[in-house]
Amino acid sequence: MPDQQTNPWSPQDALVAMMVAVSVADQDIKTIELLSIERIVNHLPIFVDFDTAKLSMVSNAVFDILTEEDGLEALFGLVKTALPERLYETAYALCCDVSAADGRLREEELRFLQEARYELNISRLSTAAIERGARARHMSL
Repeated sequence: MPDQQTNPWSPQDALVAMMVAVSVADQDIKTIELLSIERIVNHLPIFVDFDTAKLSMVSNAVFDILTEEDGLEALFGLVKTALPERLYETAYALCCDVSAADGRLREEELRFLQEARYELNISRLSTAAIERGARARHMSL
């Protein structure tokens, strides 16, 4: 359990927060994005011990943070505090999967991803590979 004084979120909370944040970036949370978050949490090994009841708590915290001035900066601060650096690419990959879930990337989502790349200090080569993988996973006929 994270130390509530210095770090209110676990690494899994931080990953969920990033997925929720990219989903709300365009001010329109789509059902398919929420289902994508739920599917990711229910199936990926990183979430094996995550209490899914915390999904709504983390989501509400993200909504509250993003309504504040400098909310995005505060969100990234919390995420970077909670998340080991080795999982920064994982966070970015999950954001890409959620944003690609509806088959369209909106300008606001692209801006959020750009900011995430910068804040998490992920190389352009790595982000290109992650983005290409998300695109391949979410292709439709």
